[in-house]
Amino acid sequence: MAFCNSCGAPLNEGTKFCNKCGAAASGAPAAVAQPMAPGPPPSKGGSSALKIILIIVGVIVLIGVLGMVTCGIVIHRAMKNAHVSQKGDNVKVETPFGNMETSTDPDKTAQELGVEIYPRAQVQKAGTASVTFGSLHTVTANFESSDSVEKICDFYRQKFPSAQVASSDQNRCSIVSGDKGNSTTVTVQSSGDGSRFTIVSMTKKSQD
Repeated sequence: MAFCNSCGAPLNEGTKFCNKCGAAASGAPAAVAQPMAPGPPPSKGGSSALKIILIIVGVIVLIGVLGMVTCGIVIHRAMKNAHVSQKGDNVKVETPFGNMETSTDPDKTAQELGVEIYPRAQVQKAGTASVTFGSLHTVTANFESSDSVEKICDFYRQKFPSAQVASSDQNRCSIVSGDKGNSTTVTVQSSGDGSRFTIVSMTKKSQD
């Protein structure tokens, strides 16, 4: 016969608790702790989004670096293959992309511009440039005159009667004439006791 470990009262077989003091019998099985269910795994959504953003930024940076390297290579080759020649005040630069020529010869300037130069106007030294890129030919020349802005503008308004006058006052005027890819722009502004004006002629050459 079994006895209670707490009060010594006799216990019947199979009794789990003492009828006298209520203490657990020594043969009763101990309660087994139930294992806790594992929690849900941590979300990886934020980490995936961060990885995607970093990949996109990396691709953009890589494209920018490749673009800069390519541009540098092209410029380096162009400079390496460029040819510069000078004859007096005339400088000619030949590159794989086109040619540029500067001149201070008024007669040559007038011929290149294809525009009549205002009487007694003086072409400025190093103020003439003739540039050809592909089929586009651009000539720019700067001049000075002792006459007023109004007189010079009136002169070129008569030469280009259908031209647009972008702006006009006592100190400045701009005249723009264009047709079928060709354009001429005359910009006049006051300078001291006279005027300074620039003529830009753009001509698109026909492809043979």
